[in-house]
Amino acid sequence: MTQTPQTIHRLSKLALLSAIGLYYLLVVFNNLTDYNSNYQFVRHVLSMDTTFPGNHGLWRALPQPRIHTLFYLSIIAWETVTAILCWWGAARLLLAFKAPAPAFERAKSIAILALTLGALQWFLAFISVGGEWFLMWQSKIWNGQDAAFRMFVILLLTLLYLTRPEPV
Repeated sequence: MTQTPQTIHRLSKLALLSAIGLYYLLVVFNNLTDYNSNYQFVRHVLSMDTTFPGNHGLWRALPQPRIHTLFYLSIIAWETVTAILCWWGAARLLLAFKAPAPAFERAKSIAILALTLGALQWFLAFISVGGEWFLMWQSKIWNGQDAAFRMFVILLLTLLYLTRPEPV
């Protein structure tokens, strides 16, 4: 059975989006079932207690547990919304799988939103706010910049691929 280039491209885009949806589902599951592990990460980053001693940015530290909880819950909520949007976007792509190219292009909108929201989380929350404002890069123990960069690139590349026009 030969597949058209259009079918292969659509299947590829659907599979990648679904894989990212699965990733976010697992992240939310882990954050809820092993709450304390990543809470500790958030707590240490916001407290800035493992940055270089005596650095001049320590005035930014937020050592209050309530703020740590709010930050962490907002991260989990953001990840939950991204997961839901990924699965919704995948369902829309699946429903439009055999439709003409313009209909499939329109079906991408939720997936584009999901991938953009995910990329923004890793870049804005982790690389910018965590990495630069709270100087996470200074910590040998609580530095998530490599993971954040990796996820940002995965999401951005998938977004770029997904938004490529369909072959005819």
